[in-house]
Amino acid sequence: MQESALPPIVVVKLGGEVVTSPQLPVIAQDLVTIAGQMPVVVVHGGGAQATALQRALGQEPVIVHGRRVTDAAALDVMKMVVAGRLNVDLCSALVAAGGQPVGLHGASSCVLKAVKTKGFKNIATGALDTETEYGFVGDVVGVHRALLETLLRSGFLPVLACLGADEAGQTYNINADAAANGIAATLAARAVVLISDVPGVLRDIADPSTRFPRLNRSEASQLMSEGVIRAGMIPKLEESFAALDAGAGSVVIVGRLGPGDLAKAILEPGSLGTVLTA
Repeated sequence: MQESALPPIVVVKLGGEVVTSPQLPVIAQDLVTIAGQMPVVVVHGGGAQATALQRALGQEPVIVHGRRVTDAAALDVMKMVVAGRLNVDLCSALVAAGGQPVGLHGASSCVLKAVKTKGFKNIATGALDTETEYGFVGDVVGVHRALLETLLRSGFLPVLACLGADEAGQTYNINADAAANGIAATLAARAVVLISDVPGVLRDIADPSTRFPRLNRSEASQLMSEGVIRAGMIPKLEESFAALDAGAGSVVIVGRLGPGDLAKAILEPGSLGTVLTA
């Protein structure tokens, strides 16, 4: 007997700073509530925590175009931080909220299949940086759809650390936004919600009232060329527009959320954060 199709999923990405913030119990409760109504896949990063651990171990983090150059030592840090402490802490918070999380990482049956990156394209300039040696940084080239759908059909909440792997078992550091958007594109998600420490795309990073409720690709490119959008927001937008091109319904960038805000961001696009449109 053929299984019925899953309802459209929602992908929620949490920045590492969110996982360790006081708002985690509120977000965890919202995630569990939403997961009772529609399929949800959670992806998380851990950039700030990785930077702190690198420095504690005597490593100097190198960030280029918003991405961490990842040698073997830095990759070990990413394994410890994202597939270790943060994944466990996030799953624990979801359990406390009444959920059934299952922690995963790239080497979990290649749930995030990756290859070594050849460089990153800036959507403002169209230029591809092929000069930087990013080390063990990967691009998502596949998602283990059957594994995620099996978990979702059984009522579980997949929680993915931002690591990928190839068929030889080599692991790669994956930008968490890229991981979330890769899953969203593969599963034709109805929405992707990227939760970080900023309340959306801002004209003035110090003034939340300058939030852009909506942005399309050409508007974002113009803001990049003007220097309004810079640093880590550039790869976030690059990956998000790629997900929209690949079939994701919408991408919403939001910041700190109160009770019920996550559902509002999904069901009322533009009410919170910045909605990206193709």
